[in-house]
Amino acid sequence: MALRIDHTVTSGTFSLDGQTFDVDNNAWVVGDEHECVVIDAPHDAAAIHELVGDRRVLAVLCTHAHDDHVRTAPELADAVGAPILLHPDDRVLWDLTHPDRAPDRDLADGQIIEVGGAQLRVLHTPGHAPGAVCVHVPELGVVFTGDTLFAGGPGATGRSFSDFDVIVASIRDRLLPLPEDTEVRPGHGESTTIGAVRGQFDEWVARGY
Repeated sequence: MALRIDHTVTSGTFSLDGQTFDVDNNAWVVGDEHECVVIDAPHDAAAIHELVGDRRVLAVLCTHAHDDHVRTAPELADAVGAPILLHPDDRVLWDLTHPDRAPDRDLADGQIIEVGGAQLRVLHTPGHAPGAVCVHVPELGVVFTGDTLFAGGPGATGRSFSDFDVIVASIRDRLLPLPEDTEVRPGHGESTTIGAVRGQFDEWVARGY
């Protein structure tokens, strides 16, 4: 059956380094009529579960472990009977939110997750967080970038466990080589394309975005 992307926006908070902010998060579901993968589980497990419907969920895949991206991951995973997948370098952040519940499986750079006849390819893109990943779906011409890349620039790097030079390298080496018409679906806000990012990248780097 045809592969599709379902999407919802959930609202809540992001907390780190003793500060808390109100945020709206994108949550994505990729699959066909029978099975799917959830990408990020922010503030409202019920809203994501509604997108899933009665499909089999193969995984709840976390682009990184900031609390606004994983807050309802255990609740959702238990509800749909799916494993939680996270890059091990982000376990330090995961444990701040879920100290009593470990992720079920590790994500690795280059890992392929098959769903609905398509391949989701994991790209390790540290910088915003040490275990941040993006998920490239060539069949759909889409890359899900979490908080690594937005329409307005790289993800924030002013907090613990983040690094501007590292995120710049991740975007340059892992994302910019993708086809220019690849649609960028981020963890917050509107989508963009790799081609548009290429046109702005040098300016972002020069001003230390």
